Amino acid sequence: MSGRLMPCSPAEIGALFLFEKLTAEQLGRLCCEGRVELFDPGPVFAEGDPATCFYVMIEGTLVMSRRVGGDDVEVNRTSQPGVYTGAMQAYLKEGTPQKYKSSMRVTEPTRFFVLPSGTFAAIMQEWFPMAVHLLEGLFFGTQTAQRAIGQRERLLALGSLSAGLTHELNNPAAAAVRATSSLRDRVAHMRQKLGIIASGPYHRDALKSLVDIQERTAERVAKAQSLSPLEASDREDEVSDWLDDHGIQGGWQIAPTFVQGGLDVDWLEQVAAAVDEEILQAAIGWLNYTVETELLMSEIEDSTTRISHLVDAAKQYSQLDRAPYQVADVHELLDSTLLMLSGKMGSRVKVVKDYDRSLPRIPAYPAELNQVWTNLIDNAVSAINSAGGEGTLTVRTAPVHDRLLVEFRDTGPGVPAEIKGRIFDPFFTTKPVGEGTGLGLDISWRIIVNKHHGDLKVESVPGDTRFQVLLPLTAADPETDTDTAGASDPAQEPS
Repeated sequence: MSGRLMPCSPAEIGALFLFEKLTAEQLGRLCCEGRVELFDPGPVFAEGDPATCFYVMIEGTLVMSRRVGGDDVEVNRTSQPGVYTGAMQAYLKEGTPQKYKSSMRVTEPTRFFVLPSGTFAAIMQEWFPMAVHLLEGLFFGTQTAQRAIGQRERLLALGSLSAGLTHELNNPAAAAVRATSSLRDRVAHMRQKLGIIASGPYHRDALKSLVDIQERTAERVAKAQSLSPLEASDREDEVSDWLDDHGIQGGWQIAPTFVQGGLDVDWLEQVAAAVDEEILQAAIGWLNYTVETELLMSEIEDSTTRISHLVDAAKQYSQLDRAPYQVADVHELLDSTLLMLSGKMGSRVKVVKDYDRSLPRIPAYPAELNQVWTNLIDNAVSAINSAGGEGTLTVRTAPVHDRLLVEFRDTGPGVPAEIKGRIFDPFFTTKPVGEGTGLGLDISWRIIVNKHHGDLKVESVPGDTRFQVLLPLTAADPETDTDTAGASDPAQEPS
């Protein structure tokens, strides 16, 4: 939008704090090569458009806003003469794309001194060459440092996740190995017992009954109900007493296996009624091996299923075999991240999932959202550890108007009010030297705000810190520029 041209007074623009140190000659050149424009209430420029001009407000009121989802969110409103915005980095070396990082509108007739971006760049490089070199060094140096440290942080996170995944995989793998070894031993004993029974003076009908009981026992083990420790102890006493009363040797060793397999005294009475008394001891031993074998196979199945779930979680977390931009279920992403980080959280951090499963799938970059979840969960665990290492992490999802909320709540000491406004700044960290890069929340903010057009904010009091991620439910145009440079303040005021 263009305004109406107005006379440019060197004395007037020289009174603005940005130009107050310039000479009369320099002010004259600014008026010659720039212009003063009067804008009626309404938009001046839009976020994402090419940054063609540098604006300095002479009088009036401006409002800066950012696009978040489908809404324009006001980020600054001021009537301070001299505030500036627009192509503030036009002096950077050629090839650096320049776009307006915010939208600007005015709420009353407002006059600006307007300088074309090319003219602004030439004047800066001519008048302040050393300053331009310093600013370029700061800008590109910060970019390089962010990329290097960001890569390092990702590698550290990958190492931590790999260690956690290895630990999680080791437990079920070791359990499967132990169960396989025990199963081999039980099968060997079962073969021996089968040989003893087959070579004994047992009638064919008795053997048939024994095999039938074995099949029904295996079915019963597969349907065994879990018992409380007290219930299991009471039942073991009952089974052990029954075995002793019937002259079964080693009943105290057999009873726990039978109870774990879901067998009780009523079942044993059915066994006793189905076989002759002289083979009851052999029948009980045979059934004991049957129950142990079934339990060991169930343990192997549980262990290998656990390994399969961990591998699936790793694939879900990494998104290696999936498109970068897709419609995703945030609950699946959250579950995979929590599982990947479970080793790091340990048993002293209680995880509570408060999911609204009715929420729809959303268009997103799942791998990058997983990185955000990782950063926020890692921060929450660190906060809990700093408060004694024991606490609760609550992960909640809910609808908020036309957006989806993902909230991470921890019971740590909270974020002090004096640093709350800085926690999303690059390189800012409260962790000891060497333990934090200060980029986790900055990267998370960029992923949520710049790439997903969402919002990331924090609410904190001691014992209740909540990081809230708001994501749009509808698709935006997939981003091709991740904005690694970041957005500077849209309207700068003197300190």
